[in-house]
Amino acid sequence: MTPRPAKDSDVIVIGGGAAGLSLAHRLTEKGAATVTVVEPPDGPLRPAERTWCYWDAGVDGLEEAVSASWSVLRLHGADRRPVVVGPAPFTYRMVRSADFERLVHGRLARSDGGRLLRATVESVRGVPGGAEVRCTLPGGWSLTLRARRVFDSRPLPVLPPARTRLLQHFRGWFVRTDTDRFDPSVADLMDFRVPQPAHGLAFGYVLPLAPDRALVEYTEFSGNALTTEAYESALGHYCRDVLGLGALSVERAEQGIIPMTDARFPRRAGPAHFRVGTAGGATRAATGYTFAAVQRQSRAIAAALRDGRTTIPAPHGRRASAMDAVLLRALDTGRIDGPRFFTDLFRRIPAERLLRFLDGATSLREEWGIGLRTPVLPMLRTAAELPFVPRRSQPFARTGDNHR
Repeated sequence: MTPRPAKDSDVIVIGGGAAGLSLAHRLTEKGAATVTVVEPPDGPLRPAERTWCYWDAGVDGLEEAVSASWSVLRLHGADRRPVVVGPAPFTYRMVRSADFERLVHGRLARSDGGRLLRATVESVRGVPGGAEVRCTLPGGWSLTLRARRVFDSRPLPVLPPARTRLLQHFRGWFVRTDTDRFDPSVADLMDFRVPQPAHGLAFGYVLPLAPDRALVEYTEFSGNALTTEAYESALGHYCRDVLGLGALSVERAEQGIIPMTDARFPRRAGPAHFRVGTAGGATRAATGYTFAAVQRQSRAIAAALRDGRTTIPAPHGRRASAMDAVLLRALDTGRIDGPRFFTDLFRRIPAERLLRFLDGATSLREEWGIGLRTPVLPMLRTAAELPFVPRRSQPFARTGDNHR
């Protein structure tokens, strides 16, 4: 069909997932730029509803989209003994994608410079003064958009070369039980009372929404994802034999894969074309947590545009990335026992400091103290080995969306 004329904005955001919506939210919140968000139209390219979780302290501008929060966290060690912590001032928060979309779409609609477009992006290319995005509208019409900067949150078809690559893969059930089985004030971040795979680690994850409702998830850190049938079997075992939930109904299921890799994700795909979210390196390599880093990255980009700066900050600092690379390699080689490692961290380190560490917000002195509470010799051996490990490319078959 005949192409429609180009339309201009300061910024085009490609993708309506966690990263794209977060950046659009922060840009319109700060009035940093006029924004066009391009989301896939209804159909196979549009992801199913999903859930994102993160921790934060105080007011962060997402309150309208937070559907539940927890001020007490629990971890069940492989020795079956629980660790209960209060991470104040942090709370652990759940955001449902439908709620987040309503929040950001509403802000775009109320903003003089905001616009939402349902279209399929065909290409992005540099042009004088910015970039041009060619789209196909649901009716088949072509449309060209232009902007000074394009921020692209679409997943990469192939991950950059890496020394180590694991997958955090999961399936979760939103369950309703016949009787009250959950404490809505306590979130179970890691429950290692599940059978462990031969390589990697596995844990349960429980976010209570009411005394008789919860998101219950089975998660693995390993090299390959499971079949849906295998996830269902693991979830059934966890709900029945570990949690003892009794009769229950599954109201909805979610499934996804998050890359855990020490790959170097290039943040720039062209002179005015930038990648954000997992594609831009926002996923924390050793934990898979992404949503909190996306918020920091989005705020930093909004501040940079408002102040006229052209540098796009990295989502994680160099020290955090280096420590993640060592831990990821130590897990992958089996030099450290994953369940014991994470259990000991929660038992030995104050929860508030540990969460700041996982967010990359600790000082060098604090990180040194945390490092001394890990298996020192295996970690040192791994750190010495890493410079000699070659980086290799691997495909990434992505399903679902980042959960954390």
